[in-house]
Amino acid sequence: MPIQKTDIHSFLKLAETVPVLDVRSPGEFEQAHIPGAYSLPLFTNEQRKVVGTAYKQEDRETAIKIGLDYFGPNMRSIVEEVEKLTDGKSGEVLINCWRGGMRSEAVAWLLDLYGFKVTLLEGGYKAYRSWILEQFEKDYNFKIIGGYTGSAKTDLLLDLANDNHAIVDLEGIAHHRGSALGGINQPPQPSQEMFENILATQLHRHKNAEFIFLEDESQRVGDMQIPNALWETMKDSIVYFFDIPFEERLDYLIPIYGEFPKDKLANAIERIKKRLGGMETKNALIYLENDDFKSCFRILLTYYDRWYFKGLKAKKSVVEIEAENTDIKLNKIKLIKLIADS
Repeated sequence: MPIQKTDIHSFLKLAETVPVLDVRSPGEFEQAHIPGAYSLPLFTNEQRKVVGTAYKQEDRETAIKIGLDYFGPNMRSIVEEVEKLTDGKSGEVLINCWRGGMRSEAVAWLLDLYGFKVTLLEGGYKAYRSWILEQFEKDYNFKIIGGYTGSAKTDLLLDLANDNHAIVDLEGIAHHRGSALGGINQPPQPSQEMFENILATQLHRHKNAEFIFLEDESQRVGDMQIPNALWETMKDSIVYFFDIPFEERLDYLIPIYGEFPKDKLANAIERIKKRLGGMETKNALIYLENDDFKSCFRILLTYYDRWYFKGLKAKKSVVEIEAENTDIKLNKIKLIKLIADS
């Protein structure tokens, strides 16, 4: 009986409940993969290179024979690894490689022989990436949460999720808060490709939502770049701008950034020296060294307010919401009421 193959749409639907086995090399998987997939490499990075070289420089048959030499001794361990993944049962699994070719077919043959129900992704990870890029071209109804630095926008966004509103947390996906200090105490950023995979997955998850909340960002979040098509949609969306007093925002930021290592704060300040200005940089570093975080962050907040205001003027549609402070519950009520009344 031939191994079943399915298109990307059916594959992703099945992947909601069925394990996905990515049989590409560890290096390929590390670069990017289908979120939630399990790495089950047929070849190591070096073995993949050897097989690929043989295919290009000799012929297909030679490459297959070399691949079999690698595959044969690992058959039992592959089966046992998948058994562990499926709680000792020979249940249903999904498999992808790069193009849906020999690597996935080899592992599929083995698991099918053992008794697993196997479905292959037609076109492999390459087809998945095409699907990913298509998601950024769609016409989304975004509601953008804006506000100067220290307006607790991320906290508000996450609290909306707690109330079952559709959100996409760009900074959470990027592992970066979006400023020069944004990478401090954050996990390493993903690859750009993996960032796009997770982002598209979250957008697709909310495909039936009336609208999706996002936080106002520049196109770059750390080293990650919001895809151009999606960025254009964001620029055309309404920004709900929370106008919160400077001192309130400063008081909000001090306990957050004041816990960061001083050497990392100093390095971040040095990185924006050219735009911050020599004198302001010097003063900020002196305040930081003397543990005067309020004076230090006052300089930084003034700088970021200036840059955010410049970006805000370029927005097509801005709705201002006056807020006395960063009270998440109160500001959320104001936002939801404003949207409902519009």
